[in-house]
Amino acid sequence: MAAASPSDFNSGKAESNEASSKWLDAHYDPLANIHTFSACLALADLHGDGEYKLVVGDLGPGGQQPRLKVLKGPRVLTESPLSELPAAAATFLKDQHEPRTPALALASGPCVYVYKNLRPYFKFSLPQLPANPLEEDLWNQAKEDRIDPLTLKEMLEGIREKAEVPLSVQSLRFLQLELSEMEAFVNQHKSKAIKRQTVITTMTTLKKNLADEDAVSCLVLGTENKELLVLDPEAFTILATMNLPSVPVFLEVSGQFDVEFRLAAACRNGNIYILRRDSKCPKYCIELSAQPVGLVRVHKVLVVGSNQDSLHGFTHKGKRLWTVQMPAAILTMNLLEQHSRGLQAVMAGLANGEVRIYHDKTLLNVIRTPDAVTSLCFGRFGREDNTLIMTTRGGGLIIKILKRTAVFVEGGGELGPPPAQATKLSVPRKTRLYVDQTLREREAGTAMHRTFQTDLYLLRLRAARAYVQALESSLSPVSATAREPLKLHAVNTSTARPILGLLICFLYNEALYALPRAFFKVPLLVPGLSYPLETFVESLSDKGISDIIKVLVLREGQSAPLLSAHINMPVSEGLAAA
Repeated sequence: MAAASPSDFNSGKAESNEASSKWLDAHYDPLANIHTFSACLALADLHGDGEYKLVVGDLGPGGQQPRLKVLKGPRVLTESPLSELPAAAATFLKDQHEPRTPALALASGPCVYVYKNLRPYFKFSLPQLPANPLEEDLWNQAKEDRIDPLTLKEMLEGIREKAEVPLSVQSLRFLQLELSEMEAFVNQHKSKAIKRQTVITTMTTLKKNLADEDAVSCLVLGTENKELLVLDPEAFTILATMNLPSVPVFLEVSGQFDVEFRLAAACRNGNIYILRRDSKCPKYCIELSAQPVGLVRVHKVLVVGSNQDSLHGFTHKGKRLWTVQMPAAILTMNLLEQHSRGLQAVMAGLANGEVRIYHDKTLLNVIRTPDAVTSLCFGRFGREDNTLIMTTRGGGLIIKILKRTAVFVEGGGELGPPPAQATKLSVPRKTRLYVDQTLREREAGTAMHRTFQTDLYLLRLRAARAYVQALESSLSPVSATAREPLKLHAVNTSTARPILGLLICFLYNEALYALPRAFFKVPLLVPGLSYPLETFVESLSDKGISDIIKVLVLREGQSAPLLSAHINMPVSEGLAAA
């Protein structure tokens, strides 16, 4: 299929001069039939010939079989079928042997398929998990024909709802069958051993012991069993296992496994967990207000995209640095790293057909595409260092090349000045009074400040004198006896009917006060009459500690109070307040 010309691509989609001057339209094929997401794209020199190729884990929508595709330029070089949907693709160096050609790792289902020179090299399978003993017992009974398929289904459903250990794939498939298909399924699978296998949800790479670009790397896997596994790059054995409170969906790592590393995992519960070397559990937790849709590390900042159409920047300790609102929903995210200029930025593909590039919260560039972008990848492709590869929702493939003279500047993605800049402000004219007051403040600023300070000190002095006078003349609410009555007056404000069945309860600190009657009933309240109710409060502390007494008015048979009030009871020298 011939590639569309730049004029076809740009028809009706004209960009601003600033945006279009940064990119060259290398290729656009709306019928490339590539359906994937950013985690399943990788660029690598798979044959060691300096020609970088694009690795795609194709989801194969519409009933098609998932496939592994390798593209050299715009054409498909090789493709091979996959048994299950791909979860992630990554390239890494597994040893120091010459020639230094990277290996390709593709996570699919419970396995990681490793290719060397595009040939199958190794297959790593996740270790099996212990099966539910109740589930095993039920299938053993079905094997011996002691229970029928309908009873088996009812008991398996009970286990699925209550048991902590999930059911196996065999039992879950059985529960999805119709009644007429159950007996044949049981006869076919009852003699098989129950196996419970988890699957891989995400994958990335971690340098082993050096930070060099061509250093040996380990694979880091996230599983449906809420675990993170670090694999040895040569023997493919598990070097470390870490547990998470939820299932990881995005991973970002920094550092080296043998020295010190930091790992960030965005999980399905809406949180991001930070783990460090030798930690079996998360060290920090970032709680998000919405589900994460992407995670990218830019230097020391974690950039998170949420389904609330916003980008957030966090430190590795969970401190929020900034937030940027997007004009549409975020579909995919990835890192843009321009080595020649030392630039790292975040690319975000939006549902409105835009790809926005941000450095921190500053918009650098906006690229408009004919269809919504579902996956992004930036790096060396072919022999071009700065190539942007995008796949669209309809299966199209877009390739753009960053011009060598392009420089990203702050605000480069905006289409001209904002509209508010052209709006004239209604500034009032300076009056004669304003001018005179301004001159007076300039000439007598020191004297005015001294006058203000003098008045402030006089106000504080008068307040202190009034407080001392109140204490000396016994005007403060402190009584002269250690036992004083606390009086309440109940009045029925209704003019139609009396009130019956009210209760009064006092809540207080028993270490400070004592009340002989902390709970009593209120008599019948006749409209228009005042009923005095009193009890005594005795102070038990001689340390001058005060507290409040809560008064609750309740109705018989109800736990919620109808009325509540707080009474301040200051205490001085062991005397109780009335």
